[in-house]
Amino acid sequence: MSSTLITNIGELVTNDPEADDLLGTRPDAALVVDGTQVGWVGPAADAPAADERVDVGGRAVLPGFVDSHSHLVFGGDRAQEFAARMAGTPYAAGGIRTTVAATRAATDEQLTSHVARLVAEMRRQGTTTVEIKSGYGLSVHDEARSLAVARQFTEETTFLGAHVVPEGDPQEYVELVTGPMLDAAKDHARWIDVFCERGAFDADQARAILRAGAAAGLRGRLHANQLTYGEGVRLAAELGLVAVDHCTYLSDADVAALRDSGTIATLLPGVEFSTRQPYPDARRLLDAGVDVALASDCNPGSCFTSSVPFCIALAVREMGMTPAEAVHAATYVGARALDRDDVGALVPGRRADLVVLDAPSHVHLAYRPGVPLVTATWVGGRPT
Repeated sequence: MSSTLITNIGELVTNDPEADDLLGTRPDAALVVDGTQVGWVGPAADAPAADERVDVGGRAVLPGFVDSHSHLVFGGDRAQEFAARMAGTPYAAGGIRTTVAATRAATDEQLTSHVARLVAEMRRQGTTTVEIKSGYGLSVHDEARSLAVARQFTEETTFLGAHVVPEGDPQEYVELVTGPMLDAAKDHARWIDVFCERGAFDADQARAILRAGAAAGLRGRLHANQLTYGEGVRLAAELGLVAVDHCTYLSDADVAALRDSGTIATLLPGVEFSTRQPYPDARRLLDAGVDVALASDCNPGSCFTSSVPFCIALAVREMGMTPAEAVHAATYVGARALDRDDVGALVPGRRADLVVLDAPSHVHLAYRPGVPLVTATWVGGRPT
C-alpha cells in the first residue's frame, strides 16, 4: 500500500483525546496517510517522506463527519407535508405511514438507487461514516429488504421496525416486531431502535423490543423525547444504551440520568429547523457533563437534509454550542455514539477519513452557513 503526505494544512483538527484543547488542533501541520490509516501527524516542517504528496494550500483538514442517525431507505416525497407545516400545520409524525406506502411500492433497484444518491450527497458534504435505519417498510419482507439495501452502503445498519404501528392492534404489532420481523432483519443489522414517543411506542413496549433485539445480538438505540416529555430518555439510561436521540424535551431527572449513565445525547437540529419545534438545549446538557453528538436525521418527512455542516451551523446558532463543541459532536462523539474507535479522529492508527475545507479554520462551518466549504472528502485513505 502506498503512503500520501498531506501538507501545508492551515489548521488540522485531530480530536486527539490527549491534546490540551477539545479538538486537538495543530497549526501549520501535516499528516501521512499510510494505506487506509493515519500513519503520522505533526508539524509540516518535520514531515517524513511519502510516496505521494498533496499540498492543501493552507486549508483546514478535519476528521470526516460521522452521521450517527439517518433514514435513507424510502420511497416517495413529502414536500407537500413540509409546505403545510410552513403554513402552520403542526408536526405529529403521522406522515410516516405515507412514506411506508411509497416504500413498499418501490422496487429494490429504486430503493438502492435512491440511497446511493443520498450517500453520494453526504460524501460531497464531508460525511464519511453514516448510520442508516430501516423503518419505512414495517412488514417482515419490507423491513428485511430495506436493511439489505442499507447494508450495501454501510456496516452501521439499524432495524427500526418499531417506528410506528402501521395498522391494527399495537400489542400484536410489537409481537410481530419482536418475532418474525426481528428474525428476518437481524442478519442485516447491527442495531435495533424504537421510536419511544407519544403516538408511537411507550416505555414498556420499547423495553420489550430492545430486550428482544439484545437477545438476537443487536445493540440498542432509541428515539426519545422529541415531541414531548416522556420516559424514553430515562429508559435509555436505565438500559445503558450508548446513545439516545432527539432529546428535545428534558426534565432535570432526564439530564441527571444521561449524566450518570454516560449515555450520549444525539441532537438533531435539522428536525427542529424543518418542523418549527423548539431546539434542544445543548448548552444545558454540556454544562451538566452530558456528552452530545450531532447527526442529520436525514429523512423524507421531518428533516430532509443530508448536510452535517448545516447541522453544525444550527447547533452553534440555535443550541448554544461553540463551533469547536459542534465539530467535536459531529466527529469524535458521533463515532462514540456508534461505538466506533476507528473513525472520528485523525491520530495514528485510525482510519484516514478526512475532510478538506476551502477555509482556514473549522469555525467557518458555522461562520459561513450554507456555503459548500468541503472541497475534498477522503474515505479509507483515498479521495472520493
